[in-house]
Amino acid sequence: MPSWQSSLSALDRYGAIRNIQASLSASTAATDAVSIEHEAFQTSSSLEEYKAACNGAAREPFQDAIAANQPSHDDNVDSPPGIRIGAYNGCVFISEGVTSQVFRCGEFALKVITSHRSMEPHNPQREAKILSVLRPPCIPLLDVFRDQEQQLVLRFPYMPLTLDQLLHDSDSCLSGAQLRAIFTDVLRALDDIHARGIIHRDIKPSAVLLKSPNGPAFLSDFGTAWHPDLSRASEPATDKILDIGTGPYRAPEVLFGNKAYGTPVDMWALGVMLAEAIRSPPVPPFESRPVDEDGNQLGLILSVFKTLGTPTPDTWPEARNFKVSPFELWTVFPPRPWAEILPDVDPSFRDLVAALVRYDGQRASATAGARPRIAEAYGAQVLEIREIATEAVAAGVILDPLQALLKI
Repeated sequence: MPSWQSSLSALDRYGAIRNIQASLSASTAATDAVSIEHEAFQTSSSLEEYKAACNGAAREPFQDAIAANQPSHDDNVDSPPGIRIGAYNGCVFISEGVTSQVFRCGEFALKVITSHRSMEPHNPQREAKILSVLRPPCIPLLDVFRDQEQQLVLRFPYMPLTLDQLLHDSDSCLSGAQLRAIFTDVLRALDDIHARGIIHRDIKPSAVLLKSPNGPAFLSDFGTAWHPDLSRASEPATDKILDIGTGPYRAPEVLFGNKAYGTPVDMWALGVMLAEAIRSPPVPPFESRPVDEDGNQLGLILSVFKTLGTPTPDTWPEARNFKVSPFELWTVFPPRPWAEILPDVDPSFRDLVAALVRYDGQRASATAGARPRIAEAYGAQVLEIREIATEAVAAGVILDPLQALLKI
């Protein structure tokens, strides 16, 4: 490494990225700035040339970095194994959902919408519109196009892991460093979407994509998300669909017919996911039968009540007006302390779970309940640098000194 490069600290490069970002007006300014700075760092022959590039005197040549990694349209090039999706050759199947299939093509993941009609709450057109205004650590939507069969395709950066895979590949809980890194990013993503009035509605480990076992993490799967404007016609705020969420991560207000639910359903699911991640072996604190089995919802309700205790009008006052009462015709189970539910775990993580997984309206929010804890753990400046590093990875760029901060 040339001496001028080694003289630049992570903070120096972070400052350069911030300056470039301030001069860009596009919604992708953060990731564009990361690409420009990275190209300047790699190709400049001196500190002066690097600064000139970052300051704008030579910015134009570096804009080409943003357009790198685009697919080849040369049909004469031999195609690698796999199928063709639009201009992308060699696409390999990864997974399948209710309305889509996901393929990998090199550094990209292609989500092909296979359903020809909307199946509420699944709506791929709404998903694309929501993703277009979000930023990392929500998974960045790089492109939307029609393939050769006129199917809608969403293009994302490919991430090799999910939190679900990481948990199931481990016989023990994640390390404290992994938990802080991954859940910091998920909480930042929820903070962003909740500030916009968006409810994700399907928070679960498989919706958390990972660049590595240490992060960064990206929130994905917005196919059933609710948006205050885009969803208004089909789902008014007080009459939302109840068939949301997955298994043990479903919030109790949905199970009891509250169609006016809000962002706290995401926070409940996050708390269940965190409880799973800190247990050894990693398993959710609640049991839920497969969705196609009779009594799956009643089984989940019973499991929640056995674990947390049966709610009362005092512990869950908001439920007095629910369509289905949680206070009648149910076996009464006594409340249990979280130290008993989650023994032998880091008390700080257990306290966060307790603040999230609770019946009443005091459930912690992403902003009030989580960000202060994160800032305290990392330090505000380090947290901000971490955010830039996450955006760098989303753009396909690795900034070595910033990447190290992802493992704090």
